[in-house]
Amino acid sequence: MYLLQVSNMLLNTIKNIKVILGSQSPRRKELLASLDIDFDVVVKSIDESIPSSVPPAQAAEYIALQKLAVFKDNVTQDTLVITADTVVVDEDGNTLGKPASPEEAVEVLQSLSGQTHTVYTGVALSYKGQSQSFTEETRVHFEKLHTDEIDYYVQKYKPLDKAGAYGIQEWIGRIAVKSIEGSYENVMGLPTVRLYQEIKELIK
Repeated sequence: MYLLQVSNMLLNTIKNIKVILGSQSPRRKELLASLDIDFDVVVKSIDESIPSSVPPAQAAEYIALQKLAVFKDNVTQDTLVITADTVVVDEDGNTLGKPASPEEAVEVLQSLSGQTHTVYTGVALSYKGQSQSFTEETRVHFEKLHTDEIDYYVQKYKPLDKAGAYGIQEWIGRIAVKSIEGSYENVMGLPTVRLYQEIKELIK
């Protein structure tokens, strides 16, 4: 009974505070909404270049923290701010961001075909003068893709807004993702289970 009361208090607290999602990603908006959290979307431009000293596995969290920093002087302390970034890293350690063109998207998917890659989503949060951040990792195993399948996907789904040039929730995820190790939502761009636990820890 006590645990239920504590849980209800936390849920009520989350529902009664102002929440800002610093991302325009439709997937992140969908995933955060699925936690039954009301929020506003506020997007601020930052320099998303990554210093060479930052390892690929830490790049997403680095960018998430840069996104969070621009909110520091622009929101009240009792506002919960959530920012995130996702990067895809291939087996050779190359970071695969959002493709600049359909041709580049085809090249990226050709490099992922039949291989295993890692998706890192970095998340940063701030509330009442405190901030914390984390990185969630998911390994994704791709089946071998035919050139026609890659061309079809790129032409129909136009994945230029997606790190790694694909959305796991789309057609290509149904035909190419053989298995994953880790969070499915993390590949979409927001690891909801870990995020919810981090929010509870931050606002309690």
